[in-house]
Parts: sequence; C-alpha cells; structure tokens
Amino acid sequence: MSRVLEVLRSRAVKAGFLVVALALAVWAVVSQWDEVSAALVSMDPLLLVAALALGLVYVVLTMLSWRAVLADHGTPLPMSSAAPVFLVSQLGKYVPGGVWNIVAAAEMGADHRIPRRRSVSAMLVTLLISMVTGLMLAAISMPFSPPALADRFGWVLVLLPLFVIVLLPPVLGRIVALALRVTKGEPLERPLRWRGIGAAVGWQLLAWIVAGLQVWVLAVGVGMEADARSVLLCIGGYGFAWVVGFLVVVVPAGAGVRESILAIMLGASLSTGGVLAVVLLSRVVLTLADLLLGGLGLLLSRRARAARAAAAVGRTGPTEPTGPTGPTGADVR
Repeated sequence: MSRVLEVLRSRAVKAGFLVVALALAVWAVVSQWDEVSAALVSMDPLLLVAALALGLVYVVLTMLSWRAVLADHGTPLPMSSAAPVFLVSQLGKYVPGGVWNIVAAAEMGADHRIPRRRSVSAMLVTLLISMVTGLMLAAISMPFSPPALADRFGWVLVLLPLFVIVLLPPVLGRIVALALRVTKGEPLERPLRWRGIGAAVGWQLLAWIVAGLQVWVLAVGVGMEADARSVLLCIGGYGFAWVVGFLVVVVPAGAGVRESILAIMLGASLSTGGVLAVVLLSRVVLTLADLLLGGLGLLLSRRARAARAAAAVGRTGPTEPTGPTGPTGADVR
C-alpha cells in the first residue's frame, strides 16, 4: 500500500493528472464551440469582458473562503502560498468523480507542509459551506422563480432556517465529523470556531453573489430585464444550479446538470435561444476563469519551488568538489 501511495504521489503522476485536468477543461469549451460561437455573435464584447472579470473574482472569493477555513484548522497561509494550492487544485473539478480537486489540494498542500488530513477536512468544510450558502440564496430567490421550478423545489424555502442552523460551528463540526467517520477519514484536529467559519461563510456568500451577477450580465445582454428581481433570480439560480451539479458527481464540474437548472430558472424571462446562449457562455466564461487562474497558480507554484530550492542552496552553501583529487586537491589515488 505504501508503494502505491508513493507512486501516486510521484512527480510524474502529479504532472500527468494536471495534463488530463487541463485537457478536459479545454475540451469543455471546444466541444460546444459551434453553439458558443453562435451565441457570441449577438453579445456585446464589453459584457463578455465584464462576465469574465466577475468569473475571475468569483474564483478568488471562493479561494478566500477556503483559506479562512484552513486558517481555522490551524494553518494560516499567506496569499502567495494559498493561491497556487487552491487555483491549481480547482482544475481537478474537470476530471469526473467529484473528488479530484480535494485530492489535488491535499497533494499540493503537502508541498507547503500542510498535513493531508487537514487539507481534506478543510476542503470538506469549504464544500459544505458552499452547498449550504448556495441553497440559502436559492431559497431567498425561490419566490421570484418560474412557477414550474417553485412548485418542484419550494421546499428549499421552507428549509431556510435549517440551512442557517447547519452553518453554526458546533452543528457544522458534528456534520463534518460524521462525514469523516462514514468515509473512514481521520477526525477533525480541533473544533470549528465562530470567527473562522463566519469569515468563510461571508466570503462564500460574496462569491455566490458575484457568480450570479456574472450570469445576470450575460442574461441582460440577450434581453433579460435589468431589475432587482432578475438579479435575485440569477444569484439564487446559480447557487442552486451549482449545488445540484456538484451532487451529480459522475460528470465533470456538473456539466449539463448545472445548465439544465439555470435554463429552467431563466426560461420565463428569456427566449429559448437566449437561455441557451446564457448557459453556454456562463459555462465557457467560468471555465476560462479556472484555466487562467490555474495557469497563474502554476506560475506562482514554479516560482515558489525555485525560491525554496535557492534558499536550500543558500543554507547548505556551495558543494565542495569531489573526485579523484578530493576536496583539497591532493591526489587520493
């Protein structure tokens, strides 16, 4: 077993995994390019730039939520270390299975001396916070949703008080402990604290708002009314679509599932063509954001590795020459 783990943690396997994740992320864009290019024709380029900017901010805010949880677990990371670990690990979302971003975060975190068990539990807490806050915003937006969706998922609004209770650190800690026990993972090293979880929830709520605004910008670009109702619909709709897509683990990054939920949410406010344009462009914009920030994370990771290597050389000093003459130059043969 130790030999298997050693192979899986080798540099070659990590590099191969990264190549596969990058290829699948690119394929997510290329495979729908005909439909995407048709949607691009009618879209104001400035709105596309704004949507991409919002997509980038969304990923960064999600990273800040994870960073707050990790600090609550006992590992406060500077941004220079947090960015490479989180941004690169997110490319694992595009590999089917739903767990590869967690695995990638654990392996990359180990390079920064973060225990793997701590990385896994921190990512698990972050995902639970993402799901519960996404459902909270979906509940708030449910009164503005199309009747077909409100009739089917109206229970989300009824459960809003429960979602709030779940986010209380003592309750959330017990849920995480149970999940780790069921999956035979190691228990939490320390109780979850109010300050850390509060910061993580705040960052994640901001992230959902920004992600919803990204959808709203695209929807307005194809004819949606620009009012408060449409803003709430897009914010709650995206949060709900993400949660459902995440739960369907057999597809990478919720592909198809997320778009279906968004299409239902926006169907009453846009034409069929408009809905198709928004869901496709939103997927492409967020994939590009992941790719761009993942590339930035790789660059930062390479620079950090080079800096650590240079520091190690500086601590040990230059290596004295060895060989047939020995370190002093005397012939030892």
